Amino acid sequence: MRYLPLAGRLGAGLLGLALAACSQETAMTTDTSAANTSSVTTHGALITRAQGLEAPRAEQRPVTIEQVGFTRVDEYQWIKDENWQQVMREPEVLDSDVRELLDAENAYLDNVMAPTEALQERIFQEIRGRIKEDDSSVPERDGDYAYYTRYREGGQYPVFARRPVNPETGEPMGDEEVLVDGDAEAADFDYLDFSDMEHSPDHRYVAFGVDVRGSEYYEIRVKDVATGAIVATLTDESSGDFTWANDSATLYWVWRDDNGRSKRVYRQPANGGPSELVYEEPDDGFFVSVGLSDNNNHIVINAGGHTSNEMRLIDANDPAAEPVLIAAREDDVEYYLTEASDRFYFRTNIDGAVDYKIMSAPLDNPGRENWEDFVPHRPGTLINGVIGFADWQVRVERENALPRIVVHEYATGEEYNIDFDEEAYSLGASAGYEFATDILRFSYESPSTPEETYDFNLRSQERTLLKRQEVPSGHNPDDYVVRRIMAPGHDGAQIPVTILHHRDTPIDGSAPLMLYGYGSYGITIPAAFRVTPLSLVDRGMVYATAHIRGGMANGYQWYLDGKLEQKINTFRDFVSSGEALAELGYTSRGQIVAYGGSAGGLLVGAAINLQPDLFAGAIAAVPFVDVINTMSDPELPLTPPEWPEWGNPIESADDYQTMIEYSPYDQIQEMAYPHVLATGGLTDPRVTYWEPTKFVARLRDRRTDDGLTLLKMNMGAGHGGASGRFDSLRETALNWAFALMVVGLADDEVDAIAAE
Repeated sequence: MRYLPLAGRLGAGLLGLALAACSQETAMTTDTSAANTSSVTTHGALITRAQGLEAPRAEQRPVTIEQVGFTRVDEYQWIKDENWQQVMREPEVLDSDVRELLDAENAYLDNVMAPTEALQERIFQEIRGRIKEDDSSVPERDGDYAYYTRYREGGQYPVFARRPVNPETGEPMGDEEVLVDGDAEAADFDYLDFSDMEHSPDHRYVAFGVDVRGSEYYEIRVKDVATGAIVATLTDESSGDFTWANDSATLYWVWRDDNGRSKRVYRQPANGGPSELVYEEPDDGFFVSVGLSDNNNHIVINAGGHTSNEMRLIDANDPAAEPVLIAAREDDVEYYLTEASDRFYFRTNIDGAVDYKIMSAPLDNPGRENWEDFVPHRPGTLINGVIGFADWQVRVERENALPRIVVHEYATGEEYNIDFDEEAYSLGASAGYEFATDILRFSYESPSTPEETYDFNLRSQERTLLKRQEVPSGHNPDDYVVRRIMAPGHDGAQIPVTILHHRDTPIDGSAPLMLYGYGSYGITIPAAFRVTPLSLVDRGMVYATAHIRGGMANGYQWYLDGKLEQKINTFRDFVSSGEALAELGYTSRGQIVAYGGSAGGLLVGAAINLQPDLFAGAIAAVPFVDVINTMSDPELPLTPPEWPEWGNPIESADDYQTMIEYSPYDQIQEMAYPHVLATGGLTDPRVTYWEPTKFVARLRDRRTDDGLTLLKMNMGAGHGGASGRFDSLRETALNWAFALMVVGLADDEVDAIAAE
């Protein structure tokens, strides 16, 4: 697929990090009235039984840390294995004391959740029943072939395949050729993840990246489609990012260093000949990626941090060519290119264009001095991405927390919008393989409407429905209600909140509610259709997503207002969203389950420190909760790149003070907390295994009530959890059973299942 930098960040995965604690700390403003002595609300026999079980207690080995004029004590620093880099690649070398603790935590969790095993199985089967097992993507034409991905009945992993196309109609015809069989590749491994999967321009080869540990180091393999033979394995030290040159004989791929940072681009013959270094990034705060321009004429090397980047171009028709810099990096300036027939177009925030504008320059002289305004900056209208075609430019914008697609015709300069009607929805747009076409492929969905995929004729504006997501077990959108409210924030900000509930759920304060959020890196959580929350919603829970500051739901300024010294806004927005939902009758205080993963786990941890009595429970998945320690360890993969996001507590006392006032691990108080489930992955390079482990250890030690503090550590996976499409659902089923248990919806169903 063509290079499509739809987001200005390095990716949704650029999150998190490592650890610490505190002796001198400034606590967040917390409503602890009667909280220091009271217990969390218990719900039925399941909670009562669980509270009678003995939880593990991690040994305390206090370490005093002096830093920028502050002192903190971390009693659980030892949980971080000194050889953590090796553990990422060889989990079996984990320190025996740490392994013993993790095994004990997993055993305790299994014991607590044992009565819900049948409920978990029922939830798992429900979710699986909503997934079409023998599903297939809509074929994407590239020349004489149509490429697609499919799953077989019962298959856990994708099958990548192609079929010849009718040259007149473009419709697939003839026999299928399997390029890579994911189930076969996974046969000998407990974990498998594919990165890029790209065929060569002449369609002879397919290259793909494979990670079998969850550590995100990928092996790049090149396969001859005709013979089925692997003709080369280029590396096992790749980020999984690569692209073909137009000679179909050369690959460009990205190398990761021992700390997991994407630092170099290599050029290498696809048959496995010697590799050649093309570019090396000297700044640990910048990662590199590689791709193709829209019309496949240029290899694009992007070196980017969180607030700035620079791009280099290589002639894709001349694999020996050297990279040429477009514009040198500047602090807080980003630009991303789209290529048309005669010009480059740049989505950029230069000259104070907070929500981005589009500029253009000649193909033969794209330097910064030649950039001209094409689409001006419009405050409050975020230009989120641009796709280039020969005759058209398509941009994805967001305004008032809703996306839209805007089409521009180069020849006439005329524009029009593709609009939609629901209160909340999500859009996706695909560049596809072909450049000289009038067809745009886009998708539409909402929390109640399964995904619909369309081909849209840019000239006639006709939509052709290609596929509607099938829910085999049945789904009626009319059974569900989708609402968008604006929650008042602590400072008057209006926070968009998307709500999904069953039409029969009473909105009188009696329903429990799951509140999901993220709120970092500018990532905006779409109002998309997901089959997993339906198992909560069908049982009477309301499911809400808070589009809080730190994301870009309301434009780039919404992101800026939730980072660095203003990061506390992210957490207060989440709390404000929960309070508004209670005031409007969607739930009530003490009946909310907070849910978030990675930086969203930071959100959950901070929120329960701020307002513990608002929540019945909290699920913190692979949570970035030990902010000070992580951001103080420059050896961790994502620490230097993320100083512009969080601050640098190694050099700045102000940054240190800001972080420690919200860092969930450092802010754990002696007070009552909601029930908590934290999860992690042993080989996770983004949020390392010791973060949730330390958080659980300290929370269990300091909480003054008898609430549950649980840890689920996946000993064979990384940041994304289990890799198979069905195995991962078991982790969701565990989370949902926990949520139902802590709000009192599990007991009767568990009893009913037992009586069947």
